[in-house]
Amino acid sequence: MAAEGRWSPHSFLEAGAAAAHPPDPAAAPAPHPKTTAALSKGCGYRTAFATAAGLVAALTRAHQENRLEEKLKQLVQPKLLILDEIGYLPLDRLGANLFFQLVSRRYERGSILLTSNQSLTGWGQVFGDQIIATALLDRLLHSTIINIKGESYRLKEKRKAGLLTRSEPFTAQAEEAAVEP
Repeated sequence: MAAEGRWSPHSFLEAGAAAAHPPDPAAAPAPHPKTTAALSKGCGYRTAFATAAGLVAALTRAHQENRLEEKLKQLVQPKLLILDEIGYLPLDRLGANLFFQLVSRRYERGSILLTSNQSLTGWGQVFGDQIIATALLDRLLHSTIINIKGESYRLKEKRKAGLLTRSEPFTAQAEEAAVEP
């Protein structure tokens, strides 16, 4: 965790704090409004937070070190597991299978709150397998879904700063141009 009372949500799970209360989300700026909303739901509950990429990396490492069972037990304990950025990066077959194992373990034992910029119809590509995506959604969709539509906070800020126009799509080239001095 970062010093001076500030925290990094990306390091929270990795620090072994999965069974602890998360730090106050107001103590440091969250990476995105969806993330801020997700973190606010964890206040007062035994909560763990990770990005999807960070979680899958931790699960993969535990699998390689023959500690997967221990890691899964650790991740089932919190009342709420917040996973950020589902779909930001596609998962390989092992990552998708490990993610499915976690969701299956937590099914009806603890809540999972996910943030994603992908529609549910695109999860087959995210997980590299439509069957795994369907099985995951079957375990996740019996609860509340909040669909936040609209332009992302980061894009709005880039447009506000004049780095992008309304009609200009956001591409890797536009991003590179926006960060060049």
